[in-house]
Amino acid sequence: MEPHILQGHALAASLTVNDLAKSAAWYVDVLGFTVDRNYERDGTLFAVSLAAGDAVRVLLTKDDGAKGLDRAKGEGFSLRITTDENIDDVAARIKAAGGTLDSEPVDTPWGTRVFRLHDPDGFKYAISSKPK
Repeated sequence: MEPHILQGHALAASLTVNDLAKSAAWYVDVLGFTVDRNYERDGTLFAVSLAAGDAVRVLLTKDDGAKGLDRAKGEGFSLRITTDENIDDVAARIKAAGGTLDSEPVDTPWGTRVFRLHDPDGFKYAISSKPK
């Protein structure tokens, strides 16, 4: 019997952040996400769902501190967002909005153009063109 092969259509990330308002503002003002939904419990905001296009979703949740607020976050992986937009224009908009790139846009051997950056909590992103 052959194994079932998953047919995914999108991937969403859930990230725990130290300062929910600061992180949500960075995703909206710097990266250009939109707020899809705010989640409150007993009148207190505890999570923000963000969207970028049809298939890119990030859920930010407030760190409750149970594992220590100063622990390293985003170590060992990065999230990649692929876009049809001009990568150099996206990078320029991010810098104009106060964002800092970890690397400037470069062409890859795989036919893409990519740059890297990280959010206020250290979660890493690669913003890439589609392969040619």
